[in-house]
Amino acid sequence: MQLTRSTTAPETKPDRRASLPRSWAVWAAALGWLAVCALVLAVAGDRLPFAWPAGTGQKTADHLLEANIGLVEALLLMALVCLLTRWRARPDLAARAPERAQALRETLLLLAYGAAGLTLGYVLARALGWHPFGFHLAGTLYGTHEHVTAAEAVTWALYNLVVYALVPLLYFRRRYTTEQLCLRSADRRADAVLIAVVLVAESVVQFLVLEPELLDLGGRRLLLGLPLAFTLYLAGAVLPAMIFIYAILLPRILKLTGSTAATVVLGGLTYTAFHLWDAWTRFGSPDDAVLSVAFLLLTYFAPGMMKSVLTLRTGNAWVHVWAYHALAPHTLADTPHVVHIFRV
Repeated sequence: MQLTRSTTAPETKPDRRASLPRSWAVWAAALGWLAVCALVLAVAGDRLPFAWPAGTGQKTADHLLEANIGLVEALLLMALVCLLTRWRARPDLAARAPERAQALRETLLLLAYGAAGLTLGYVLARALGWHPFGFHLAGTLYGTHEHVTAAEAVTWALYNLVVYALVPLLYFRRRYTTEQLCLRSADRRADAVLIAVVLVAESVVQFLVLEPELLDLGGRRLLLGLPLAFTLYLAGAVLPAMIFIYAILLPRILKLTGSTAATVVLGGLTYTAFHLWDAWTRFGSPDDAVLSVAFLLLTYFAPGMMKSVLTLRTGNAWVHVWAYHALAPHTLADTPHVVHIFRV
């Protein structure tokens, strides 16, 4: 479905590519990033309050360095995407959204619904004695000292799939076409090439820089763990983000802002917000809350922008799923975690 060729002619959109150095969104993002880094140094001291097994022994400056390296990698990948798509007809995602008043109503509806989903996910998970449900399963990325049960992992995935993917898709699919929801490719060959190049680039970074524990699992664990991790994170993280943010919300943000740069930045912020309940966050004191929000931004803002760029340049929300989410990083990085959860 995701790579089905559209029978309609390729779209071309009005030129919203204002010079980046003059874009208020770019300057706001850059200054905001620097402010967050400075705030972390001012508040944290030498050590962060988070229980990160993956960051044991690291100082605050080390974590900030890693975050900035991650930002540079994401910016380079965005540049690569722009280079590979420079000759493609630019899809007009704003034209796929309704008129401005309706787009505003739907955007506010989506944001309110998303906030309600996060609140219910917190209450439900806590009532069951689990970590709050956000876009990432507890232990993702940074690891956890607490055991995550198979029941928690499966319930997390099903909750996110229903709340952020199935329900919004059923509601909006009755009103809009698959093309208007960015679920159909206008150029499946070009999309396939872009997916392959970005996936290889991101996978190389995963192996060379992050050195995933995947290689230490052994044949049987890999055979069982890889498809299990892929399925779990596809349901619980990838499809919810793809449908809710990039298929539905992103065209409406572009309609309201009229700016590609602003849409990319707001896409990154929205993606960050849906990770609010990551298991490592701490909100017991003002300092911990400030540092938690800061590192949510330092962790997820750049990947969220990258996903926005892939969707805006192709008009196909499925591209980021295969190029920069489902396989790398999640399947590569999180298979050892899933193997541990399900005791494979």
